[in-house]
Amino acid sequence: MSLTVLSDTVIHSLLFSLTLEDVINLQENLSEALHEYSTGTQETTGCCSTNQPQRISIPAANNQTTLFMPASTSTSRGIKIATLATASEPTRQDSLQSLDSTYSTASTLNSQSTTSSSLSTSTSTPPATPASQLSKFSLAPFHSTAASSQSTSPIGSLTLLASTGAPYAFLAASELTAFRTALAATIIFRRRTNVHTVVVFGAGLQALWHIRLALVLRGADIHHIHIVNRSFERARQLMTEIYTSDSWAHLRKANEKLDFSIVGAGYGEYNRILKERVRKADIIFCCTPSTTPLFPAEHLTSTEGRKKGRYLSAVGSYRQQMIELHPDILRQAVAPEHKHHHHKHAQKGGVVVVDSLSACMKEAGEVKQAGLTAEQLVEIGELVMVKKASMMEIAAGGEGEVGLKKWLMGGNVVYKSVGLGLMDICVGEDVVTLAKERGYGKTVEGF
Repeated sequence: MSLTVLSDTVIHSLLFSLTLEDVINLQENLSEALHEYSTGTQETTGCCSTNQPQRISIPAANNQTTLFMPASTSTSRGIKIATLATASEPTRQDSLQSLDSTYSTASTLNSQSTTSSSLSTSTSTPPATPASQLSKFSLAPFHSTAASSQSTSPIGSLTLLASTGAPYAFLAASELTAFRTALAATIIFRRRTNVHTVVVFGAGLQALWHIRLALVLRGADIHHIHIVNRSFERARQLMTEIYTSDSWAHLRKANEKLDFSIVGAGYGEYNRILKERVRKADIIFCCTPSTTPLFPAEHLTSTEGRKKGRYLSAVGSYRQQMIELHPDILRQAVAPEHKHHHHKHAQKGGVVVVDSLSACMKEAGEVKQAGLTAEQLVEIGELVMVKKASMMEIAAGGEGEVGLKKWLMGGNVVYKSVGLGLMDICVGEDVVTLAKERGYGKTVEGF
């Protein structure tokens, strides 16, 4: 049997060559696998949750963690082994109790600005200016996350085995993990009515793939992408790639109204601008291993903040002490609706959407710290099932799940993911198939 070997560089090239049709096919296959994970049995599918062992984590050197993630589908078995930086414990200053004061006392530091045409940088200390008068890129360092000296991208490998147990593929894990995480996070995003303004926290591989897939899937509908990141240099590198690389050219040209901005906590107007960005956002992608909330809860939980429907995706934190969204945001998402109120609020679903109920109940910091119960969570695979039933009813002349559709397309939806080995196996299988068809990677015969 032959063994296909794909490096991160090769996987990057292959994934960057994907068309809209390719991405939708991959996403539909992943959706189906997640549907089978949530609803299948051992008698009907290999993707069912019973066939997915819980992952194991062990401490590694240099404050890192190594994850062992075995999984299976109907056609493959496999395991991903990945090592990544461990988020440091929050200090007293960074605790939830001091969050408001932390944001309100941000000092005015040097700001750095970049224009979209040249991406050249200049450093100065300008007076505070309205957000509308900021240059195309307003840059400064970001809030507390994992140690800046370490990469937050996983380093490791994915091994795929045929149902007979014979290995048939060996893939590097970094690029694939970021891609499959963003692919799952954009399942609901793809169907949102309004994606005009997107806010992305982070500027690593996860952020890159969330931005790229958002543009591939809905680029014509997006006008603003605001990146919030602690490191100017990392954000500058991402912007340089987007604005100068030929592999982004078709996405840049697809929408003349598209613009980007970068903002961080060091800018003197940071608190006001962050609040403005979050309030105006239609989509918020959180892609950082943060140990404290990325923004105050009241930006979204106040009367003003609740007027607009948003899709919030939090995929960067994967352990109990890590948290990107304030617990109050999740608590409000599951709180019962009041039948009589004096203010217009966007529709809620009464639940938080997760990739895996058992994994998020055990590992998701936001879920644990918000004190949510299993009844307040719904797996994205279950929503796929309901959507299928709804579409069948509509095809038969009925109304389908009108309320569900309205909520998913325009209401306040919170999606929390800690990652599943099943995602790696499912997407990995498809990537190997594409690589063979299109001549990517190396093949070891008779392995």
